[in-house]
Amino acid sequence: MLLHPQIDPVALQIGPLAIHWYGLTYLAAFGLFLLLGRARLHHPPFAGITQPSPWSRRDVEDILFLGVLGVVAGGRLGYCLFYKPAYYLAHPLEVFAVWQGGMSFHGGLIGVMLAMVWYARSRGRPFMQVMDFVAPCVPTGLAAGRVGNFINGELWGRVADPSLPWAMVFRGAGDLPRHPSQIYQFLLEGLLLFVLLWFYARKERAQGQVSAVFLFGYGVFRFIAEFFREPDAHLGLLSLGMSMGQWLCVPMILGGAFMWWWFGRRRQ
Repeated sequence: MLLHPQIDPVALQIGPLAIHWYGLTYLAAFGLFLLLGRARLHHPPFAGITQPSPWSRRDVEDILFLGVLGVVAGGRLGYCLFYKPAYYLAHPLEVFAVWQGGMSFHGGLIGVMLAMVWYARSRGRPFMQVMDFVAPCVPTGLAAGRVGNFINGELWGRVADPSLPWAMVFRGAGDLPRHPSQIYQFLLEGLLLFVLLWFYARKERAQGQVSAVFLFGYGVFRFIAEFFREPDAHLGLLSLGMSMGQWLCVPMILGGAFMWWWFGRRRQ
């Protein structure tokens, strides 16, 4: 049985200025997106697109800027609506208190999609072409975020068998050993999804299929990880013994599978 190392969430303190590890993981996610986005410029079909204009580094930078806005706004609003709607309805101003924590991946995904709708329309590019460009560059950012969760000792897992070699006791979670679910998510929806999606997207696919594989893959891996992650205390397990995270993954899995079939059929 292991003990969580209880890493100080503040990486660097300079007078009143505190730089948190979690913030650094966000910066790492954005930096990885830039590197991978520039690599995507050389992948088919983007390397050969000339209309309405060739894809360039400027596109990657613009997408990142809009994506950051979508992640922050959508992630926060998604958390308020999906996980604590009654509380934030009674305390609407606290929606803006992002420093108190509370972000939702599923809300962030919706925020990014809306931002990409605006980008696609403003550049005259097909929306699914834009999403296919973005999708393989996202999982490494998710992996970086899970590292931040582990450093902060938050979003810990469910109680585990004490004989499990990597079972871990987290501060604030009692004395029982738990699954380090942040590491599970780092490996599944971060690294594994990235490897699978990156190699899948290296070859030209029907437009929309790369995005479909991302939706399906993330939904499946997150659904699995939720079996080991402690449900939100104020929600617990919902219908059919599933967590809120699992219920939010169901439309992703079904929608991703349908999209992959539909776009492949249209191409044929």
